[in-house]
Parts: sequence; structure tokens; C-alpha cells
Amino acid sequence: MKIVILDGSAANPGDITWGRLETLGEVTAYDYTSKDQLIGRMQGAECAITNKTVFDADVFSQLPDLKYIGVLATGYNVIDLKAAKEHGVTVTNVPEYATFATAQMTMALLLELTNLAGLHSASVMAGEWCKSRQFCYFKSPLTELAGKTLHIVGLGKIGRRVAQMAESFGMTVTATPHNTSLIGTTETAGAAKVRLVSFEDGVKNADVVSLHCPLTEDTREIINSDSLSLFRRGAFLINCARGPVINEAAVREALDSGLLGGYGADVVSVEPMLENNPLLGAPNCVITPHIAWTPVETRIRLIDAAADNLEAFLKGSPINTVR
Repeated sequence: MKIVILDGSAANPGDITWGRLETLGEVTAYDYTSKDQLIGRMQGAECAITNKTVFDADVFSQLPDLKYIGVLATGYNVIDLKAAKEHGVTVTNVPEYATFATAQMTMALLLELTNLAGLHSASVMAGEWCKSRQFCYFKSPLTELAGKTLHIVGLGKIGRRVAQMAESFGMTVTATPHNTSLIGTTETAGAAKVRLVSFEDGVKNADVVSLHCPLTEDTREIINSDSLSLFRRGAFLINCARGPVINEAAVREALDSGLLGGYGADVVSVEPMLENNPLLGAPNCVITPHIAWTPVETRIRLIDAAADNLEAFLKGSPINTVR
């Protein structure tokens, strides 16, 4: 089988191997593939491995040999599933491979907003501590998490892991679950007792709101001017879900006014980030370039899972199919 990896540098910039994928066929790996390059590179190939390279209806009509697409991610919106079905192409994804890493990034962003380690390290490296008359100084007040309330929007596997981490910091945890019929009950996430409440009640009473919901029509811009008006003044907002679950202009306005004490995100509405994104230069704002999923251990797990998917397909019993 001819296997083409179309945008491999995201998952593997060269610090790891393609592992078992290389035992399943003839692998050709490209760092990045543009729309104009896609058809040429896929000629004669039966298997495509993609992360963000788009397969629309027009692409399928030009690739008669294509039998399988392995999405090297959990999200698969880059694939026209209707066209895949019409052309008999099996599509798989890799669910839940980055649970631990995404929860870790959530807490990293929160801790950066509360402890300001980056700000103070930059100050020290600039020589300010050497000039200080006192043994310590702080550029801006820090925030202690113990006793604070964290509200999680979307209590899936990542949300549950975040709840466990927050409990270890001494925080009280509430959540709005995907299944709203559970509101009013309490669930256990490790040692954490999580009270399930409505979205409105959750954000009203939270010191920190952390988003872990999927992007759907119901959750698109769930954080907007109206919902932000419910927040406690000075609350922190964390987004390790998807960029479009917030209205970025509204969040910028809330940061400028001090309604939000800080915003931490690993995602934006359009990626790569556009130069006119309203969050660029925002105060008390920490944004990382969609890297929550990129620890070495996580990427190795991702590639291993992609190989499991392809091997199962080759054996005639595909797993993790999305069509």
C-alpha cells in the first residue's frame, strides 16, 4: 500500500519516527501540502494521512485509487464525509489521545495568569532583581487558587481531568455537562466532587471558567457579550476547546474593561492566527499556538493510534471510523 502523509511536520517535525506506519506500506511524508499540491502527491496512493489538509468533493473525484483517509487528530471537519461515502473511502480519526496533555495545558494557562511566572522571569532576566532594594518584588498582584471556584463547561474526559487537577489545588469545582438532564446532581472525578449546574449559574458563581465543550451550533460563541455580563468581575477564562466557542471581540472588550481578570487560550477562531485578531495585544491575555496536544509522549501516542487504525482497516475490521 502506498501511504502519503500530507502535513506531517505538525505531529512529527523530525524529533520522533513514524513508527508502525512505516511497516504497513510504502510511506512518503511531506511536512506540508498546499491545495495545489494535493492531487499530484496523492496520485496512485490508496492511503492518505492528514491533519489539516482538506479533502473536499472535488479532491475525491480526482483520486480514484484512494481507499482510506486517516485523520491524525480527533477533529475531522477537513473531510467531506458525504463525498468520502460516495467514493467508498473509509475515514478514521484518533479520539482522546490528548486528554492528559490538554488538561495540563489548561492548568498551565491558568497558572500563568495567576502566578505571572513569565512576566517575572522576563523582569529578572532584564536585570530588575539585581537593582531591587528589597529581597523580592512583584510587578503585578498574584492570585491564590485555593478556595476559589472553577466552573467547567463540558464535563468529558478532559473536563474531568481538569476537575481532578483543580481539586488538588484546593478549588471547588462545578460543571455544566453535555447532558443537561444531569443538572442538579453531583459527579465524582477522581477525588473531586463536581456539582452539575446550569451554564448561567456556573459562570455567575465562578472565579475561573474553563471551556472543554465541542464546537457545535449550540456552543458556537457561547461566550459572548451577554454571557460575559454574568461573570464575576475579575474572573479568569480559559479556552482549550475550540476558538469559535468564544466571540473574540467580546472577550477583548471584557479584558480592556477589567470585567475579565485574564484570558488564557490555546486556540483562536481562525488558525494560523490572523493579524487583525482582536486578541492580539490584549491585556492580561496568554495565547499559545494550538500546542496542547504536542508533548512528545502525546504525539507518539497519536501516531501509534493512527497505525492501529490503518492496520485494522487493512485487516478488514476498521476501528474509529467517522463514516
